[in-house]
Amino acid sequence: MKKLFSIFLITVFISVSAQDKPVFWNEIQEFKTLNVKTPPPKNAILLLGSSSFTMWKDVDRYFPEYLLINRGFGGSSLYDLNFYSDELLAPYAPRQIIIYCGENDFAGNENLKPKEVFNRYKNFYSEIRKYYPNIPVAYVSIKLSPSREHLWPKFIATNAMIKKFMDRKPNAEYIDITKAMNGPNGKVREDLFLEDMLHMKAEGYQIWQKEMAPYLRKP
Repeated sequence: MKKLFSIFLITVFISVSAQDKPVFWNEIQEFKTLNVKTPPPKNAILLLGSSSFTMWKDVDRYFPEYLLINRGFGGSSLYDLNFYSDELLAPYAPRQIIIYCGENDFAGNENLKPKEVFNRYKNFYSEIRKYYPNIPVAYVSIKLSPSREHLWPKFIATNAMIKKFMDRKPNAEYIDITKAMNGPNGKVREDLFLEDMLHMKAEGYQIWQKEMAPYLRKP
C-alpha cells in the first residue's frame, strides 16, 4: 500500500512539475540540447525572435557567405525573449545579433500599448549589452501581416519608437522591411504570404534577404 501511495505521489509531482513549466520551456531545452550536440560556432550572426525566423529553415541558403545561428522560436514575444535572455544570449559569442520580434506581443494581448512593447524591446537590448557591450545589433521591423491588419497602427507606432531608439545607439541598426513588402499601389502584397496571411512564402524571404544583406557584418 505504501509503495502504491509513493508511486501516486511521484506521478502527481511529475504532473504538477510539467504544468509548472513556463511557456516555451521545451523549445529552450531543445536549444540547449542542440548546443551540446553541435556546439555553436563562435563569431557567427545570431538570429533571435519569433516564427518569421523559426520558419526560415533555409536562411543559410539566402546568406551563403555568412555563418548563421537561428534561434527563433515560433509564437514568442519580446516578453519571452526577456524571460529567457540568459539562455538565449549566454551560450553564444556572436559577431552580430539580429532580432525579429514584437508582433506576437500585441497578438497575445491586444490591450498593450506600443510604449509597453517598446519598453520590452529596450529591456532586451539592455540584456544584450550586459553580455556583449559592443557587437552590432539590428532590429528587423515588425511586418504588416494582413491577418493582423487591425493591429497595424500599433505595429507602425512601435516600429517608429524602436527606430528612433536604435538610431541613437552605437553599433545598432534598424532594418525596415515594411516598405519593400508593398506593391506598386503602396499596399501590402498579400501574395507574399501563406494562406494564414501571417507567415511568409519564399518570395517574402527573398525581399527580407535583399533588405537585410547590407546590414550583415562579415568577419
